[in-house]
Amino acid sequence: MSSRTSGLTPSLERLDVSLPDVDRSVVAPITAVAFWAAVALPFLHLPLLLATGLSSEPYANAFVALLVLNVVSLLVGHSHYRD
Repeated sequence: MSSRTSGLTPSLERLDVSLPDVDRSVVAPITAVAFWAAVALPFLHLPLLLATGLSSEPYANAFVALLVLNVVSLLVGHSHYRD
């Protein structure tokens, strides 16, 4: 049983080393894009509301889609550059 545990330890150490690389190369750009999308998307809401007033169904659907996209961006990008 102890030989199995000692055999797993190097694998776990390699996994611990590779996870920061994945975070740096994959997760960090995704959170950065989501953060800045959450910042920029509200600037699309206001012109849509002022220009159309959500008078028809396509405009209302576009507003709801932008709102949902903004919330998802906020959730994904909230940890951007948090220490």
